[in-house]
Amino acid sequence: VQLVESGGGLVQPGGSLRLSCAASGFTFSNYYMRWYRQAPGKERELVARISGPGRITNYADFVKGRFTISRDNAKNTVYLQMNSLKPEDTAVYYCYANFGNGYWGQGTQVTVSS
Repeated sequence: VQLVESGGGLVQPGGSLRLSCAASGFTFSNYYMRWYRQAPGKERELVARISGPGRITNYADFVKGRFTISRDNAKNTVYLQMNSLKPEDTAVYYCYANFGNGYWGQGTQVTVSS
C-alpha cells in the first residue's frame, strides 16, 4: 500500500490550497479515506473523511464550511480543497486509508502566513 500526498505549500491567510493523495496497493473505491493534520507540539487530529463511493463525508467542526473532501475512484485519488485558510490551519496534513490496520501517507506541509 502506498499513499502519496501533494499540494501543500505556503499560502496567505484567506487563500486556498488543494491537497491530493494518490493511493495504490488496495481496492481504493471500497474504503473510507481520511485527512488528518498535526501542528507542531499538538496531537494529530482528524480533519475529514469520505466513504468509498464518495457519498458520505464528515468534517471536524473547525473546518466545516471551509474545507471539502472529495475523491476520484477512477484515479485512486482523494482530495482536500481548503479555502479561507487561517494561520491556525498550519500543519502537516496526512491522508489515511481505512484498509486493514490502516495506512498513512508521508504528509505534506501547509503553512498559512502573511
